[in-house]
Amino acid sequence: MSSKKKKSKENKDEIIETVQFQDDLPVLATSDLVAFPSVLMSLYIFDEKNQKAILAAEESGVLLMVSTQLNAGENFALKDLPKIGVVAQINRIFKMNDGRIKVLLQGLVRADIKKLTSGEDYITAKIEPIISEPKKPTGKVKEVIKGIQEKLQLMVELEQLPEEILLVTEDVEDAGALADVIIAHYKLDNKYAQSLLEELDPIKRLELTYKIIEDDFNNYLISENIRSKAETELSKGQRDFYLREQLKQIQRELGGEDQDLEDLSELKEAIVKAKLPNHVEKEVTKQMKRLERMPVESSEHAMIRTYLEWVVDVPWSIKTKEKFDLKGAKEVLDEDHYGLEKAKDRILEFLSVRKLKKDSKGPILCFLGPPGVGKTSLGRSIAKSLNRKFVRLSLGGVRDEAEIRGHRRTYVGALPGRIIQGLKEAGSNNPVFMLDELDKIGSDYRGDPAAALLEILDPQQNSDFRDHYLSVGCDLSDCLFVATANTLDTIPDALLDRLEIISIPGYTNEEKRNIANKYLIPRQIKENGLEKKGISFVRDAVLFLVERYTREAGVRNLERLIGSVCRKIARSIVAKEKVTQKINSKFIVKCLGSTYYDPEFSGKEDQVGLVNGLAWTMNGGEILPVEVSTAKGNGSLALTGQLGEVLQESGQAAVFYARSNYKDLGLNANFYSELDIHIHLPEGATPKDGPSAGITMATALVSALSGRKVKSSVAMTGEITLRGNVLPIGGLKEKALAAIRYGIDTVIIPHGNIKDLDDIPKEQRKLINFVPVKTICEVLDVALEKPKKKKAKAKTKKKVIVKSV
Repeated sequence: MSSKKKKSKENKDEIIETVQFQDDLPVLATSDLVAFPSVLMSLYIFDEKNQKAILAAEESGVLLMVSTQLNAGENFALKDLPKIGVVAQINRIFKMNDGRIKVLLQGLVRADIKKLTSGEDYITAKIEPIISEPKKPTGKVKEVIKGIQEKLQLMVELEQLPEEILLVTEDVEDAGALADVIIAHYKLDNKYAQSLLEELDPIKRLELTYKIIEDDFNNYLISENIRSKAETELSKGQRDFYLREQLKQIQRELGGEDQDLEDLSELKEAIVKAKLPNHVEKEVTKQMKRLERMPVESSEHAMIRTYLEWVVDVPWSIKTKEKFDLKGAKEVLDEDHYGLEKAKDRILEFLSVRKLKKDSKGPILCFLGPPGVGKTSLGRSIAKSLNRKFVRLSLGGVRDEAEIRGHRRTYVGALPGRIIQGLKEAGSNNPVFMLDELDKIGSDYRGDPAAALLEILDPQQNSDFRDHYLSVGCDLSDCLFVATANTLDTIPDALLDRLEIISIPGYTNEEKRNIANKYLIPRQIKENGLEKKGISFVRDAVLFLVERYTREAGVRNLERLIGSVCRKIARSIVAKEKVTQKINSKFIVKCLGSTYYDPEFSGKEDQVGLVNGLAWTMNGGEILPVEVSTAKGNGSLALTGQLGEVLQESGQAAVFYARSNYKDLGLNANFYSELDIHIHLPEGATPKDGPSAGITMATALVSALSGRKVKSSVAMTGEITLRGNVLPIGGLKEKALAAIRYGIDTVIIPHGNIKDLDDIPKEQRKLINFVPVKTICEVLDVALEKPKKKKAKAKTKKKVIVKSV
């Protein structure tokens, strides 16, 4: 049964009564507003179903149920319509040329939807009106209404609300109706507006309305306060910025592109692709938000942008796949390096452990040896055998801690440290880092870089290395660190404790010849464009070049000389002169001039007070002559030759030993008070130190005091004590090779160094007679000529004259 309402009815009570007896009402599902009773609404209808619902309501003369679709934009479903809506009367309909319908609706009363039915043309609803008796305001409600009216008046005067709101609320006495009218004029979120519609208590609804107006008024005051302060503090630079922004907007309207927005979008994409760890992503997100709020012209904008670009460039999640082929690694090491068996064995052991335990926190290898023996290239071979990237960090002369840890971002021109730069250069987070020339690192007022390396070279700490520039933890535990050094003296103890030292001694002449034939000569022939010219070195020519033109532990100078010979040949080819293809010793002399060194040691003549000592240097072993002279005086002792404290103490110990054992040594008992003694080590411009010249000084001193000559074919090394004992020394192999280079055939060594003879190749050991000694007396027996026996004075026999009787 349906009782239809005529359009001419104007009495609200009659309308409500009519609604109560209607079976179904057409439903208008809106998405852009929430309808309220007592409010006139103007809507444009696009949806076909909604248009049919309006036309059906107009044609049949019934009212219309207005309900808000809360999930606008998604697939529509009946469940999306709330249970409470507004019954509205259609005042007028306009059909537009573009197919839309404009409709004027008058909200009448809230209604509870009991049932929704989706027909073929439109939705219908069975409803029950929600009737609330109008009450005249009294007491507290009057005060709320008065406050609302005052705030509305202020907002209208401040041009924040239209003046019409005062007209529509002026004569409204019902608290609920007043709240509905005001809420309808505010652009509230649909869900919040729907919650106010569903609030059936008119007093509560009025209080909520007052809060909305009060919040709006307070927000206006705050924004005005900020705006006034901004205008007061507006500088010329800010005005320029605003003008530039306006210019950008004009350019954008004219079809130009906003390059800054494009750049930021590219940076955001790069951040996503970088797959940052969680703690890094959190910091990057924070800085990105700051960057978006910051004007492009500000210096801090450029600083933050550079920081984000550096973070993106670090390979946080990129690794190169390792290969643990022990046989292949050995082939690589043998192919790249000749000899160095001890170093190669240790590297293969290291790789074997890595294969068995991939997360092994192994030691930091440090290759120790003179220049030119292949320390750096060993690190490159390790990276090649592991299929890792190789990064070389030269630490020679580094004195600023920021070179390792980076600079703070607040400094102009700040950059990350060399470790982070190395990761970026490698493009993976597990490269092989070669810390070259670790012993050349220094410190000054800018900090100690060696202290910064303590964390990096500790496998237990470097999983959270913090660069000052990035200021976020970076995991270096997958990196393999290898160091090189020429000496350990200048490396701090704490840093040295983190290193496993692998000594790489100098090469023998035979090893240098093999290295030259296998590596140096082919490389120089190729670099000088002589590959197809048939150039070759005869066997004796390379050995002649090694012995007569070089005195080094490594092969760098040898390669330079080979390159010089090759360049002479290249010049002859270009000049179309006769070219020698088989290079012999005569041709080498022609190219390089007269030889630099004689085949034998120049000091072949036995002399008094001159002893051949052996010294270790960063460039390998060297002959260190020690001279002692005496003169009449009062017993003064002079030590010259730029000697260090330890070397001076060795000289003093030698003198005191001679004084305390003068009888056994056959010396004058009063030599220390009658003679001045001068101990000198030639090449005074070169600093010298160490205890291993002790027996050399003692031998030279005894020779000078006793007049016994020292054998020139003998060299020696060892530390002396006051009691005449000989203590072990270091660098025996380098010293022995130096003796061979200088043509010395007998070397006196401490007895405690016998074990070190195994480090010397067998071919070289055969060339030297090693004499181990325990006391200085044994040294003197070997090094000094035997004392000449004094001719015994012929005893004058008393002639017995026999007188004849």
